[in-house]
Amino acid sequence: MSLYSPDVHSPRAAARMTRLRASVLLTPLGEAELTNALELRIFRKEAFEMQIRQAQSKFREHVIAGIFVLEGMPTTVYERSKQIARKRTASLGMRTLDILHVASALLLHADRFWTFDQRQAKLAKLEGMRTN
Repeated sequence: MSLYSPDVHSPRAAARMTRLRASVLLTPLGEAELTNALELRIFRKEAFEMQIRQAQSKFREHVIAGIFVLEGMPTTVYERSKQIARKRTASLGMRTLDILHVASALLLHADRFWTFDQRQAKLAKLEGMRTN
């Protein structure tokens, strides 16, 4: 989101992308969250519709260029999410969507978990992943 519509994390997101050496995996869940976050910018009067359509177009260009690779959700993601929830939610207060993101990354063998959400980052680290 921070790459496509300016926010407080945009400078850090841009800096990360300049150091990028491989494609970034993105699940349908991540794509749906990006789509919704951009549309919320219009609703909240934080951006004009034209700006959001340009951002969506830029994202599609990045997918075509291979910067982002859309990867299906693993079929075992819900079982893994339940395991993580049983292990972590009582102590961390995790939300289901955050757990789904981390479980997907684990099952897809992602090298690194990128997020600006501190709770997601903490969960990913506890599950053995490298973060930002």
